Amino acid sequence: MKKDLTMSSVDRQNILNNKIVLENIQEHIGVIGMYFNGEYRFTKSDLSDFYGIDNSTIDRYLSNNEEELRHNGYVNLKGKLLKEFKAEFGWMLQEGAKAPQLGVFNFRAFLNLGMLLTESEKAKALRSVMLDIVIDTLNQKVGGSTKYINQRDEDFLVAITREPIYRKEFTNALNLYLEMGNYKYAAYTDSIYEAIFHENSKEYKQILQLEEKENPRDTMYSEVLKLIASFEIGIADEMKNKFNQIGRKLLPKELDKLILDFANQRFWGPQLEDVRTKMACRDYGLRNIIHERLKPYITTLNSDEYNRFLGDKSKSLIERVMEDEQLLEIFKRLKDR
Repeated sequence: MKKDLTMSSVDRQNILNNKIVLENIQEHIGVIGMYFNGEYRFTKSDLSDFYGIDNSTIDRYLSNNEEELRHNGYVNLKGKLLKEFKAEFGWMLQEGAKAPQLGVFNFRAFLNLGMLLTESEKAKALRSVMLDIVIDTLNQKVGGSTKYINQRDEDFLVAITREPIYRKEFTNALNLYLEMGNYKYAAYTDSIYEAIFHENSKEYKQILQLEEKENPRDTMYSEVLKLIASFEIGIADEMKNKFNQIGRKLLPKELDKLILDFANQRFWGPQLEDVRTKMACRDYGLRNIIHERLKPYITTLNSDEYNRFLGDKSKSLIERVMEDEQLLEIFKRLKDR
């Protein structure tokens, strides 16, 4: 899926929020700037020279995209800060030497403007390089595939080790309380998936390009696994209560209504919104995947999210298990079972 940074504020911000990617981009293009107050700064003249545009073009983009550029680090230096900046770099300034304020870009804002510019061939080439660096950075960090990037989160281990316990409660309830053949296990797993993120198992596997034998839950984020577990044990309890109330097994249409009523409880509203947002944003930002029915939930990933899956604390599932003998024994038992 080819991304157009000039058109998508989500794609622009996802790059600018990824510290590892930013460092790799800065190293690649080799721009330095003037180091002031903990950041490299660039004047309009610096951007004009780099992108091959005039100052009036920069002013136009500042006017049309002021909120975004300021959010990413464009500032007007004045007063004491301007005095300090001029004392250190005044000899380098090509403009604003006597002005009461001076607009400067940090590196994030420098790139942000390059993502917006349509008049500059150099900006166009830079955008292509940025997207390549994003892909290369992800591949280097996760070993070539983002399919299981969810497993790099330290919370995933707890969620996936508990998942079979909750799953067993649900399948036992289907066995004891539903009048239907063995197809019910797959059918009502799909019903829960559809209630939570509007996709059944087959659709989810197609979107993530999973093989037939691959388990969708192995690719799900810890929050999704926890919500599925909550749904499964909650519906299991509701089925038992209904069975005791009517004195017989439920018919499929009765379970369908039970699941619908369960999912529509106000208690679930904020949790469903949160999980759908996390799934939509992470899959778009980390896997370059769009869940069509979750499109309205796509927003930018913040730096904490990137650190969670790509930062120093993130590790592959194999690395985590091999570092902990107790976890290794648990996984051996799960595999045997």
